[in-house]
Amino acid sequence: MPERSLSQEFEGPSGVAEPASGLAEALVAWQRMHGRQGMPWQGLRDPYRVWLSEIMLQQTQVATVRDYYTRFLARFGDVAALAAADEAEVMGLWAGLGYYSRARHLHRCAQQVVTEHGGAFPRSAAQLATLPGIGPSTAAAIAAFCFDERVSILDGNVKRVMTRLLGFGEDLAVPRHERALLAQAQALLPRAAADMPTYTQALMDLGATVCLPREPRCGACPWRAACRAHAQGRPQDYPQRSRRLRRQARASWCLWLTDAQGSVWLQQRPAPGIWAGLWAWPMFDDESACLSLAEALCRDAAAASPEAAPTEVQPLAGFLHVLTHLDWTLHPRRLRLPTGLPAEALEARLGPGRWWRQEQLAALGLPAPLRKRLPLG
Repeated sequence: MPERSLSQEFEGPSGVAEPASGLAEALVAWQRMHGRQGMPWQGLRDPYRVWLSEIMLQQTQVATVRDYYTRFLARFGDVAALAAADEAEVMGLWAGLGYYSRARHLHRCAQQVVTEHGGAFPRSAAQLATLPGIGPSTAAAIAAFCFDERVSILDGNVKRVMTRLLGFGEDLAVPRHERALLAQAQALLPRAAADMPTYTQALMDLGATVCLPREPRCGACPWRAACRAHAQGRPQDYPQRSRRLRRQARASWCLWLTDAQGSVWLQQRPAPGIWAGLWAWPMFDDESACLSLAEALCRDAAAASPEAAPTEVQPLAGFLHVLTHLDWTLHPRRLRLPTGLPAEALEARLGPGRWWRQEQLAALGLPAPLRKRLPLG
């Protein structure tokens, strides 16, 4: 695109900055030449597949999503198949992808599409946003990709692109400021509805590959000449957000119970919370509580089977599990109990749970750290 001055690029009433015509067309042309290509969900008009990819790509790298997306579609080829699935199987296929509330919402959304919409996704962003787990930006992506609706996405990457382009310095933690940014993003949309899929993909690619948070590649940007943050020489100052979540640290002690046959005792994590709905070791906030329960289980096992009394608790090396705003250190403590100790005895001490055989673990919804450490038969 030819270089033009900022005064030519931006004109707007009442001091509101609005991008001039031509920027959308430049971005569409850039996408066709330089955007990411060959991703399995690109160029699709099937809202089920676009929706699935959009949910998986939230907070997750493209390289990670590819295999999950392929496996998920191999098992659940359409929305009806997903709606009819057992939640445990859905969680099992999702295990390791993280942010597990996405999987629960995915399942609920599929069921609602089938029961309330006859198995067909709504065709407008406004209607799509009423479904479980579909926020405004995801709804806009589906509507733009599948139905050519002229509606702008505004995920985290796009907020960064737009605030830099417009020099939008208002605090996005304030809802009215985010609404104002969305209105300006809407004003930038291409005139031709048929360009909406390519333009929407271009926005995603620009934020993911060029307009990076710390080291933006301004020389490769099709909007460089019009970008106010670039002209100011301080793109890293955008976007502005006053309320940021502070990182926290937590430590937990985990009781890794096995029996003589190699089965593992696991409990389903409660919702809401970390790993909600997944199966994990019993967890404790301090080591003394963990060891006290282990000692009580040893006494129970010795009373039930004196000839097969359990060995002492084996401490294993702790490991760090990093979440979005939490550094979680887990300290496993391993104990082998004799086969045949009734589940009722364990539930009396630990709460609801069950024994899982090794060959069952691979299909189970397990958090990624357990999936790495348990013997998956």
